[in-house]
Amino acid sequence: MAQRIIPDDKSHQTDVKLRLKKAPITIPVLLVRGMLAGVDARAESSHGYLRDAAIPADLLSHAGARVTAEQYIALCRTLIEQRADESLGYLARPLKPGSFALLARSALGARDLRQAIKRIAHTFSLLRDDEALELRVKDGLAGLVLHFNDTSAAQPLLLQTFRHTYFLRWFWRLMAWMAGGRLPAKRFDFAFGRPPDVGTYKQAFPATMQFDQARTAVWFDEARLQTPVRRDEVAWRALLAGMPGNIIIPPRNEDVVSKKVCNHLLRTRWQAGWASLAETAKALHMSTATLQRRLAQERTSFQALKDELRRDIAIERLNTSAVPLADLARELGFSESAAFQRAFKGWTGRSPGASRQAKA
Repeated sequence: MAQRIIPDDKSHQTDVKLRLKKAPITIPVLLVRGMLAGVDARAESSHGYLRDAAIPADLLSHAGARVTAEQYIALCRTLIEQRADESLGYLARPLKPGSFALLARSALGARDLRQAIKRIAHTFSLLRDDEALELRVKDGLAGLVLHFNDTSAAQPLLLQTFRHTYFLRWFWRLMAWMAGGRLPAKRFDFAFGRPPDVGTYKQAFPATMQFDQARTAVWFDEARLQTPVRRDEVAWRALLAGMPGNIIIPPRNEDVVSKKVCNHLLRTRWQAGWASLAETAKALHMSTATLQRRLAQERTSFQALKDELRRDIAIERLNTSAVPLADLARELGFSESAAFQRAFKGWTGRSPGASRQAKA
């Protein structure tokens, strides 16, 4: 069992804290396979892309495995650059590099979000014949609706689902940027059946999700269409500099209780070890029962958040350092290395030693 242990090496603590000011983000290997779906559908080898992104190819066969956000971004960038296709092979014809930049630039100077969406949809229609973006308004909601005319039942299911989720996230994040950085979704519609791994969608699509819909879409308050657009070319260049990470990595929502819990655990673990449920509730100015109820509403729990945080820190450390496993176990609050290794294998399906060997 884990117990609260404070590492003794202060210089070591300082080094780790500098690199872990925020909770690290890791990505399920399923999403890595999804990113490669367009390549796989064309019977192309993915080994070179994985190698360039420092992702071990054998990791794809382990259902519980995860990669760092940096590895995931590197894979996306490698696919775009080497294949000259911003659609990652999801579409019948490549989407030439620079298309996203052109779409974003076409909306600069729009008076409000409604006009920005119409400009982007029009520009997209000039680039593509088989795909389209449409703005719909219904029952107080506005929707960004995607149209794919080249879909085929013969295409692999993974390719179909990731084409829809990739482009929906692409356009939603672009419109959020136009709206000043946030565009809270009320609902997501998906034109495919409910996947068995729907849990992996919750961070990227943080709202009600409906499957088996006629079209894939994101819906938000109609009033948001009146949001003024105040983006200029300087902001546009900053947006492009953050690509593709600012599109494919889920944004951090610091307002939700689960994120506040993670921030507290990360901030205090060097001071007095890993905080307990009661200590965390007190720090957040609520009772233990209230914190548990609020986390349940967000479909998680204190122990699940703690384990996810320790898992992600472990993956980050194994990929970026040569820290001995015994030291890493102590950092994460385990009383012995064996307990940490058992927990890590339960989280990812692989031992920490195997993960480090694969990296090497």
